[in-house]
Amino acid sequence: MDYKISSPLLLQGIAIAFLSAFAFTQVFDVDIALKRDTGGENNQDAAAKAAVSLSDLEDAVFPTEGVVLPVAWGSLGKQMVEEGVIDQEKFEGLYERRGGLNEYEKALLYGKDNGTITMTPENSGVLLNLFWAFGLSNKNTILEQGPMQDPRYGGADRFASTGGWTLAKGETMDHYSVHAWVSLTEEQQLLVERVSQGIFRPCCGNSTFFPDCNHGMAMLGLLELMAAQGVGEDEMYQVALRVNSYWFPDTYLTIAKYFAEQDISWDKVSPKEVLGANYSSAQGFQRVRAAVEPVQQQGGGGCGV
Repeated sequence: MDYKISSPLLLQGIAIAFLSAFAFTQVFDVDIALKRDTGGENNQDAAAKAAVSLSDLEDAVFPTEGVVLPVAWGSLGKQMVEEGVIDQEKFEGLYERRGGLNEYEKALLYGKDNGTITMTPENSGVLLNLFWAFGLSNKNTILEQGPMQDPRYGGADRFASTGGWTLAKGETMDHYSVHAWVSLTEEQQLLVERVSQGIFRPCCGNSTFFPDCNHGMAMLGLLELMAAQGVGEDEMYQVALRVNSYWFPDTYLTIAKYFAEQDISWDKVSPKEVLGANYSSAQGFQRVRAAVEPVQQQGGGGCGV
């Protein structure tokens, strides 16, 4: 059956309906385009905020201007050079290949009246080696009676913190716990032992009380210096967290990010908690990495000189 459209009003209605539908599709397309553009802007804003957030974390975790360590260094560098714990030629040769020592670093190595030390991202590696040499050579019962002497390890000379110190004159073990650079009272010694058992490092699963690598031995030396110069336990943890952060920048930026995602700013975290096995040991940090996208940061070093 054939149908014929004969009414002008009907034709007019169809035309209006067609035009309305066309207009609606144009508006709908524009609306989608606007939403897509807005989404792009939001993504850019999110990326910018993330960049700012990382910058803020860096400033909080290891400020570029450095951190003043509450210990007077005095002539310890000079004494270690004179006693052969540090071979001047080897030490300077190592850093010559890395751009050379600056005047401040040379003063710490050869000067007599050094005051407090300022650690920065640039000199954290040099300070790591100076504290390492000090911790290894300063006479202390932790080295003589602690885990380093456990018979199952075959001798204290078998660790990265001892065999890895290649910047001494003669045999490294000739300097192991030999030099009384600082002497601790019984109370100070107990403080060092207690705090050292609570400070871990992400390159392994051991605490500072078992200083089997350079970071552990260096931290032990720093704790001894702080204890000898009257620094209390709370401040020791605060300083240790700052120092560990310079030595392991990606680790502690990632941990700071982990806390930030829980709305806990870095200045509100407990240094003692963060330095414990749950966060700062190799195993603890792996759990943090599984919970948050890790931050990749240039800097830091391995367990060698």
